[in-house]
Amino acid sequence: MVARQIYSGRRWPDTPEFNAVLHSLKAGGSVVLLELVWKGYDRFCAETLSQIDCSKEDGDLERDITQLFEPKIREVMTGYEPFYVQHEPYEHESWLGPPAQPPQYDIAFVLDSHPRVMWPLEAKVLRTSSSVADYINEIKSNFLTCRYSPFSSEAAMLGYLLSGDSNTVFRNIEDKGRWKLSPHAHFPNRDHRTSDHGRKIPEGKSYPIKFRCHHIVLLLQIS
Repeated sequence: MVARQIYSGRRWPDTPEFNAVLHSLKAGGSVVLLELVWKGYDRFCAETLSQIDCSKEDGDLERDITQLFEPKIREVMTGYEPFYVQHEPYEHESWLGPPAQPPQYDIAFVLDSHPRVMWPLEAKVLRTSSSVADYINEIKSNFLTCRYSPFSSEAAMLGYLLSGDSNTVFRNIEDKGRWKLSPHAHFPNRDHRTSDHGRKIPEGKSYPIKFRCHHIVLLLQIS
């Protein structure tokens, strides 16, 4: 993996770890980000999902839902956070240069003081509780190789579940990914689990080796 130097890399050559910055600012680390995700989802359910039947949509569902979901996260923010949320930002740190396109996140929290430093959220549509192959591959191929989230020791996967139940999803992720999933202490009543991993760091880089993935299942069918 050979990153190509671009303007932002010259402008912000120092790249702190995202969660460490939040802790130093007494912002609560990743918990403050995840609270915004869940509050945004509650608003999304009330204002958007309650008006549509996602099971009848078979077009560009993943991008469509994500594009509608991201503004709901932004709406629950106070405006005083040391970061902002952005839909589909590019990750230039792991870009291999032309003619390839840089990796692009579905959603990311971006540090105001260091816009190169992002905390990503990647979305996958789960049509059933067992359809987790693409979800698992996203983690293995991108997060655990540092192609995604090079400057953050944590990130989240959003599973948009169309049918089935979240507990079965988590069991299938454990079985097929061969990872131990644990409840999150701050979100005991949410469909939220975590798994801890060691990452393969590219030669010459000092990215965080220890990585925590947040597994968040968002039901697209609500009663």
